[in-house]
Amino acid sequence: MGKDECKTMLDALNKVTACYRHLVIALGSTSDSQNLREELKKTRKKAQELAVANRTKLTALLKDKSISKDDRAEYERLWVLFTSSMDLLEVDMKRSLEIGQDFPLKVPTRHLIQTGMTGSTTTVAARAMSVQNMKYEADANIDTVDLKELETEIAQVDQMMEEMEMKVQVAPWAVEAKQEAGAELKSTVSVGNSSVGVISICEEEPKETVEGESGMMKVLAGIIFTAVLLIAGILGYLVINL
Repeated sequence: MGKDECKTMLDALNKVTACYRHLVIALGSTSDSQNLREELKKTRKKAQELAVANRTKLTALLKDKSISKDDRAEYERLWVLFTSSMDLLEVDMKRSLEIGQDFPLKVPTRHLIQTGMTGSTTTVAARAMSVQNMKYEADANIDTVDLKELETEIAQVDQMMEEMEMKVQVAPWAVEAKQEAGAELKSTVSVGNSSVGVISICEEEPKETVEGESGMMKVLAGIIFTAVLLIAGILGYLVINL
């Protein structure tokens, strides 16, 4: 029961962290807006709540000396995945802070970058946090207040990770993976929806199709060349007779 609960909580954190990274990419682009900044704020706060829940649960389980060796190995594996997710979250929070400082909304100092991204990011944020829709509160000082809060939250995340290392000492290199590297890329479950699957399908196209198209092009070129020669001959004959 404990392992399933930990996996569910970690999966939720990974989804929200991935959503946050997706939103950070739009910062400073033509898709940037106050709504995006609000989505970022709510998403990172949700990620921090899930991080605290994951830390509390896994710390308690790893400190329990009565668990079996197999269970401990599994919890250590989940702990490594958790710390990796936290590393990514911290990096994206720092990136969000830097871009937010370079591209303030209220007093623009730089032109937004035309990245080709259009549309709203609300659907992604709402789906990641399991809510029907995202509601925003108008904040006229989002450039200053939110960035100060973000600085504080980055420091809190950094402190939490230091405390985690002190309380639970799990060496990442000592944890054995349960699947081979790149195993998810070999999966055929979602091959139709992934770029890897598209590449594989393209690579497996039969060469006969390419050769057939090449042959047709040659025949068509020959017909056109013959028609041109025929027209040139007719015109030459007419010119001589005139």
